[in-house]
Order: sequence, then C-alpha cells, then structure tokens
Amino acid sequence: MTSFEEFRATSHELLKELDAATIKMMMLVSAKEVSGPSWEDATQRHHDAVDAWHAFLNIPTNFSANPPLP
Repeated sequence: MTSFEEFRATSHELLKELDAATIKMMMLVSAKEVSGPSWEDATQRHHDAVDAWHAFLNIPTNFSANPPLP
C-alpha cells in the first residue's frame, strides 16, 4: 500500500468514528439526555475521537498554550 492510500484509509476510519461519536451525542441532545452515564460515555467517545484525529494530523490538543487563531 502506498503512503497516500494508508493516509486515506486511516483518515477515513478516524473520520467515521468521529462522525459516529458526533451522531450519538446529537441523538442524546435530541432525546434531552445531556447528563448521566450515557452522556458521559458519549462525550468521552467524542473527545477520544477528536484527540485521535488531532494526533493523526499532528494538531496539538492543548490549546491553553497556543489557542487556535480566530
């Protein structure tokens, strides 16, 4: 596999997980279930998916030292 194909495959998998995590959170919002164990699990899954995506793209996840530009 070429490095571009590897990049494409990995980014696709990471983005699928990020999309699934976002959808789960939005379903809970629609159901007005924004607290409790289900919400905590969903927010942790979303956080982990964002961290994995940032790590893949080498984007720092600690914005306190370097906040994103407006």
